[in-house]
Amino acid sequence: MAEDRRRTLTIALAGNPNSGKTSIFNALTGARQQVGNWPGVTVEKKVGRLTHGEYDIEIIDLPGTYSLTAYSVEERVARSFIIDEKPDVVIHVIDAANLQRNLYLTVQLLELGVDVVLDLNMWDEHLVCGAELDCDRLSTLFGAPVVPTVGHRAEGATELLEAAIKLAENRAEAHRHVPVSYGPHVDDVLSELEGELLRRPELVGDYPVRWVATKLLEGDFEIEQVMTAPPAGDDELAVLVDRCKRHIRTATGSDAEKIISEGRYGYIEGALRESLTEQKVDRMEVSRQIDNVFTSRYLGYPIFFLFVWLLFELTFRLGSYPMDWIDAFVGWLAGTLSVVLPESMLSSLIIDGVIGGVGSVIIFLPNIAILFLGIAFLEDSGYMARAAFLMDRVMHSLGLHGKSFIPMLMGFGCSVPAIMATRTLESSRDRILTILVVPFMSCSARLPVYLLIGGTFFAGRAGVVVFTVYLVGILMAFAVGRVLSKTLFRSVPSPFVMELPPYRLPTPRGLLVHTWERVRVYLKKMGGVILVASVVLWALGTFPTLPRETIDSYESDIETARASDGRSAEERAEELETELERLRVEHSFIGRTGKAIEPAMRPLGFTWEMGVSLVTGFVAKEVVVSTLGVLYHASAEEETETLSKALRAPSSGVTPLAAFAFMIFVLLYTPCIAAVAAIRREAGAGWMYFALAFQTGLAWLSAFGVYQVGRLLGLG
Repeated sequence: MAEDRRRTLTIALAGNPNSGKTSIFNALTGARQQVGNWPGVTVEKKVGRLTHGEYDIEIIDLPGTYSLTAYSVEERVARSFIIDEKPDVVIHVIDAANLQRNLYLTVQLLELGVDVVLDLNMWDEHLVCGAELDCDRLSTLFGAPVVPTVGHRAEGATELLEAAIKLAENRAEAHRHVPVSYGPHVDDVLSELEGELLRRPELVGDYPVRWVATKLLEGDFEIEQVMTAPPAGDDELAVLVDRCKRHIRTATGSDAEKIISEGRYGYIEGALRESLTEQKVDRMEVSRQIDNVFTSRYLGYPIFFLFVWLLFELTFRLGSYPMDWIDAFVGWLAGTLSVVLPESMLSSLIIDGVIGGVGSVIIFLPNIAILFLGIAFLEDSGYMARAAFLMDRVMHSLGLHGKSFIPMLMGFGCSVPAIMATRTLESSRDRILTILVVPFMSCSARLPVYLLIGGTFFAGRAGVVVFTVYLVGILMAFAVGRVLSKTLFRSVPSPFVMELPPYRLPTPRGLLVHTWERVRVYLKKMGGVILVASVVLWALGTFPTLPRETIDSYESDIETARASDGRSAEERAEELETELERLRVEHSFIGRTGKAIEPAMRPLGFTWEMGVSLVTGFVAKEVVVSTLGVLYHASAEEETETLSKALRAPSSGVTPLAAFAFMIFVLLYTPCIAAVAAIRREAGAGWMYFALAFQTGLAWLSAFGVYQVGRLLGLG
């Protein structure tokens, strides 16, 4: 048997935001990717695998970050992975047209003592600028291989991979660990600290000693906690660090952190002076001219809303055709199976539970895909950053900044991708706060409920009433955001410093990869959740079954009625069938739940049937209408007008005031189980439970207020 000679290699991709790191990751891994979250945080983790020669290679896409100072979640994740997991090679993806800013992270990687390959990405834009860079000289000065690439066209990807393998095998000619100097005052102090740390190996552990000394002088919180804070820290070391900081301040007149930062930039400037000639063309000039129109005070907002309108118009207009096809296929499949399969619990489970659950997800897939494709186009073109910039002032009233506006806007289409879109926010505080207010944006799934209730009870003013409900959702989002930012999220919002990249024409490959990444997550995570929930709901609505003698009695009466002549006999048979279905629901767990929660619904003016529809609507808001149809003597095959008549009938117990309060409740309570799963995925179980309790409680209080105040005013 031949011996397996394959070897494994772990490569980490690091880089600034907008450096093209994702395009390099896609160029190297293609579709061989897995997406999840880093342990303990909400930052997205991407892992790609490939084979090259005798190597099985795993590529880890680290979060985009400007430095490794561990101020943000992204910086902590990137730094912890490099230190703790010790990848064989770190590929630093650099925007070749912005070398000075990008190389700051390179210097910090060199401080960690890792093996680095410098990937000069967007090399085509660097060439357009007219600058000349001596890559060999830059490689010598930084002690790292340098490879030019064009990520979105996959140019240089093979050479980059080979350079990483060569470095891992210690065959890179230019490779050396460059000692970064911060000037004589800091270097002398660092030497003293290094000597002291070498006598405390139990504190230093696997950290590079010089790096630890540098971080202590910079006042890095995590390193200070490990090295100097009680109970595990060393008091003598803390005293020495404090003395060293005071010495630097006395000698230079500045804080150690500032002097070290200046030393890094000084090193970069010296290296570029020896290897780079100044660019002759400003690559941002065209973008600035476009921004004079797209971000202007008078035209910026109209242009933005035009693009948003086009995005949603295309999403629903283009998506309606494949949506109808999928809907027809699901209906055909359910109808075919209902004929082929004998009537039984198993057939009911397959048709009503499995097919109904999967169909409720797949039917919206075209809309989701088109929406994600449009968003990917806006992101890759550079316009999404401008949209966030435009809305920054408006979002400040929520204690947030402009980037939070994009997920909130998406919430009008569907809460699930909107919650997923909060990954673009750098701050954990901003991410969670945005996630908590996104569900108040009325998603399209709630619209059937608004149309039913509004058309039934407010026929002449249905449009105004539905618009009012949407407006209440927007105002509530702003009010809740402001309250939460002043209570649970009292920390200062992260400053809104968003880099405006140059406008670029997105590539078809990049758009498709980005769209597929998001669609795949939607199908995999949300489809499974809705499927399981639908099956559970089916079981709760099916069991326990009515006693056999009750069913036999009703079926006998139905057969007798059908055997009679005349329209009244047929109507009597339909009434008996509907009554039997109603009894089945009342006898089931879901019906008993409705009776159990009726005392909580009565102060809102809701009947127990309305309470049950809210429970089933937890799966998907469209289910609210179908549940009301069953409970109010209207089958799923009949027209909505039949249900409207049943709701308007005095025997229904529903008043216009209670109906409006019901719409407010549907607006404010938990959107759907898929959105709840998305909150858990993006923010964690704790915030998911908080959102459930908070949104449901707010919905109850708001509906209670509307109903009771309306009664006091004599409105119902």
